[in-house]
Amino acid sequence: MKTINNSILVFLILILASGCSGQRSSKPESDTAADTLSVSDTGYTGITKYYSNDYLIKEVTFKNGVMQGEMRTYYQDGQLNQTIWYENGLREDSAKKYYLEGQVFRSTPFKHDTIDGTQIQYYRNGRVKARLKFIKGVRTPFLEEYKRDGKLIGEYPSIQFTIDDNYNKTGKIRINLTLSDTTRKARFYRGEFTNGVFDTTKCVLLPAIRGKTYLELKKSGNPGTGSVGIIGAIITDFGNRYLTYKKIDLPYKDIN
Repeated sequence: MKTINNSILVFLILILASGCSGQRSSKPESDTAADTLSVSDTGYTGITKYYSNDYLIKEVTFKNGVMQGEMRTYYQDGQLNQTIWYENGLREDSAKKYYLEGQVFRSTPFKHDTIDGTQIQYYRNGRVKARLKFIKGVRTPFLEEYKRDGKLIGEYPSIQFTIDDNYNKTGKIRINLTLSDTTRKARFYRGEFTNGVFDTTKCVLLPAIRGKTYLELKKSGNPGTGSVGIIGAIITDFGNRYLTYKKIDLPYKDIN
């Protein structure tokens, strides 16, 4: 009888052990499934503040570790300096620069992190000071500047030139470049506006030698275009770049 009882006791212990073992093995499987379905945090979400010598200089909004929303920068005294809107880490919409007193100084349009559209500058009284146009980050010749009373500034220097003709002696000519306003300085480029923009990668900057800029052309033996395009980049009183163009007809058809 004692043997039978012992056998029954051993059998019951094995059943209980098997049940407990099954419970332990099923728990990790449940946890693993839950971890697989959950979405892990990919980065910080919120506003991060940046300081320099205890001064707040910038506030940046993040979503999952990526800049998303408005970024603000500040002057040292705490006034708002600039606001820029970000979407998925790229500048979009309008970035605004402010005067110390709080008025908007400049509004710049962005598309996919590139200036695209019309930038507007303002006087402190809110009147428009200037308008400049960009296409995919590159300036167009369009520029409007206004006086404080709202009147459009209409006169800017133009490109002037003279030709030193040594074609018969050396096979060369020299085109000397200046501005109609000799008190102004400009950078001169050989080239054209490409698709309505001033693409410096497709223009050649003409260096100034002893304060004078010129373009030297020589006889090539092949038919040329018969003309050359010159772009002048002039800094205005408002600090903007005014772009002017001059097509110069050449006295000979075989010089380049």
